[in-house]
Amino acid sequence: MKAPPRLQSLVEEGLIDTVVRQLMSGKEAMVYVVRCGEDTRCAKIYKEATHRSFRQAVDYTENRKVKNSRTARAMAKGSKYGRQEQEAAWQSAEVDALYRLAAAGVRVPQPYNFHDGVLLMELVTDAHGDAAPRLNDVAFSPQAARAHHATLVAEVVRMLCAGVVHGDLSEFNILLAHSDNAVGREANGGTDVPVIIDLPQAVDAAGNNHAQRMLLRDVANLRDFFGQFAPELRATAYGPEIWTLYQAGLLTNDTVLTGHYTPVAGAVDLTSVLREIDDARDEDAARRLRMAMG
Repeated sequence: MKAPPRLQSLVEEGLIDTVVRQLMSGKEAMVYVVRCGEDTRCAKIYKEATHRSFRQAVDYTENRKVKNSRTARAMAKGSKYGRQEQEAAWQSAEVDALYRLAAAGVRVPQPYNFHDGVLLMELVTDAHGDAAPRLNDVAFSPQAARAHHATLVAEVVRMLCAGVVHGDLSEFNILLAHSDNAVGREANGGTDVPVIIDLPQAVDAAGNNHAQRMLLRDVANLRDFFGQFAPELRATAYGPEIWTLYQAGLLTNDTVLTGHYTPVAGAVDLTSVLREIDDARDEDAARRLRMAMG
């Protein structure tokens, strides 16, 4: 197919040879399957802020680093230059998070390049070489649900140990990829491995005041989704357990979690935390409805 205007500069730079097809158009970006030499990859074109439907961006951008004080002032004033810089910072956040998490061993697509507002990265595929399905499009046996849930909770821990909270993790932005890796087969009882995608809203765990709420919501989303197939997961409390260990400096990639949490009196306002989770569920339900209708 003819290269869209936003991809033409990558073709001219020799980063892309051909555009195969459009893969998806989401709330934040359009994704295309492209050929780069012998490799098939995907190109993610970020939508401009005026065309995005992602809400509450201010929560996600809190305490994100900017180049200098002039840029920070311009962003605060909302000038044309400031809006341009804010848009650039929003787009580069996913690139930074992907490189950071890939280096930490988190299962995310491998990033290759970021050029002119387009992220070139690995195309996550299924056993037939086609684009991998989202978790939302797959039904699981109780055994597979428990295995994938355990894998993803471990990925959340690995992300947090790398200082990152996804911030919008759900069955809609986790792909089920095919892997020939023996560790993946052993962990999941098959050759399917979950891969986490869509990270422009990722936040710094230590520098964002909303990080705790976002992590609890991410883990609750995993619990609620896989709890449809393995109901016993609904009684788990991995989110509060993970965050408590993190705050105490006791969380590592090898920490053995129990899924149980006993709050210390006065230490955490769990009522407000649970209220935030309930609000997040309502938001998620509305989002699913929009996606179903769109």
